[in-house]
Amino acid sequence: MSPARGPGPGPDGLVTGRDGLRRPAWAAGDPLLRDYYDHEWGLPVSGERAHFERLTLEGFQAGLSWATILRKRDAFREAFAGFDPDRVSRFTDRELDRLMEDEAIVRNRRKIEAARTNARATVELRAEGGLEDLIWSFKPERTPAPVSAAELATESPESRALAAALKQRGYVFVGPTTMHALMEAIGVIDTHLVGSHRRGSSGVWPV
Repeated sequence: MSPARGPGPGPDGLVTGRDGLRRPAWAAGDPLLRDYYDHEWGLPVSGERAHFERLTLEGFQAGLSWATILRKRDAFREAFAGFDPDRVSRFTDRELDRLMEDEAIVRNRRKIEAARTNARATVELRAEGGLEDLIWSFKPERTPAPVSAAELATESPESRALAAALKQRGYVFVGPTTMHALMEAIGVIDTHLVGSHRRGSSGVWPV
């Protein structure tokens, strides 16, 4: 069956699906991305492990499509011990070698090593309040309110500051663009287009 969608994107970059809901073009076709957009993207997560998972997956996504990461997410969770920072921080080099042979995940040595590096940094960060608190400390006073896809940014002053703060604490693969994507994904900012059915759904920002 073809994806449930209507005409192509309008001037604002939104597509009206057969269900009458308006979504950005990237979330209007692929059922996996549509479900992610409708039920996860832009919503806050809770706890250190959830934030570590999102940060890790955003790092793995660099240079790839998000759909690729979503399709492999269950395999990532199994490979990285449910994204338990304590367990991942103790991965041996031999275990990293094993992950490089795991076809179910993205086999990039630098990114796999980064997951262990960042797990160790996450454990150490508990002394300062933890990863979740640090990420949310960069929540801006106002969220963007993009009317069209052309207004969407790929980074912000806050994402640059968050990236710098994480790098100072030993994190890697946490550049400003990656951190901007993380902030969007967990509701630190709301970059749903104003005409989208998901605008204001996070509960963090007023409609």
